[in-house]
Amino acid sequence: MKVVSTQRSQVLAGRLATALNIPVIDTRWQKFPDGEIYVRAEQPAEKVIICGSILTSDDLVELLLLKDIYSGSDISLIIPYMGYARQDKQFNSGEPLSARAIAHILGIGVSRVYTVNIHEKSVLNYFHTEATDVSLSTPAAAYIDTLSLENPLILSPDEGALHLGQDVASHGNWDCDYLQKTRISGEQVRIEPKSVPVAGRDVVILDDIISTGGTQATAAMMLYEQGARSIHTVGIHGVLASGAYTRLISAGIASISCSDTVERACSTYSAAKVLAEYL
Repeated sequence: MKVVSTQRSQVLAGRLATALNIPVIDTRWQKFPDGEIYVRAEQPAEKVIICGSILTSDDLVELLLLKDIYSGSDISLIIPYMGYARQDKQFNSGEPLSARAIAHILGIGVSRVYTVNIHEKSVLNYFHTEATDVSLSTPAAAYIDTLSLENPLILSPDEGALHLGQDVASHGNWDCDYLQKTRISGEQVRIEPKSVPVAGRDVVILDDIISTGGTQATAAMMLYEQGARSIHTVGIHGVLASGAYTRLISAGIASISCSDTVERACSTYSAAKVLAEYL
């Protein structure tokens, strides 16, 4: 068995190979002047793990090209971050169900698929092959533990994300709650925990995806007004779009961290060990 990756996921693929004690396939990528992508991975493999997150259309094309190279192999496909997974519903006539379209094309010709904390688990049904979602609640909790916070409060950004917060909080026997928005007037909204006061507490805002950071930044400013001692934000996937990192820092958030499903400078913990255990 060998590991091959797209450009997007080279670090995670290397860590995964180390955890499994298997080789990484030397792969080269380039773009032609017209924008077409070229991939070359010379080493054959009877069993291959293809690892690649999808943030852009180019990432998707690279995955498809790697699948074609190893079309005669037993392929395990790892999609650490699956873009389009949030487009899992059709709200208007004429819209695609984008998550289904992407899953259909990626599931062809592979033996199994692994995703990591996918935003909507119902998307797994669209792959038409064995598909498993892997949770990083354990390494996320282990990272939070290194912050040496005094009795931290784990806060989910909304009730829908509470299950992840509860999973992480259970590892450290920490308090957990979710943020609730209350409209005070036509222009004013108050954001506060549903049940647990933040006064004097170290707070960790935990979410599966840190995208633009708008919700976390707004919440942080209000939580400081409510007496929070410190605020940290931890995400599984650090998409960090549209200046999210600076937005969070300017809101007074003490630390920003994510896993290496999307490789960033603030990727402080890895998905490799958990994925290796599943493989």
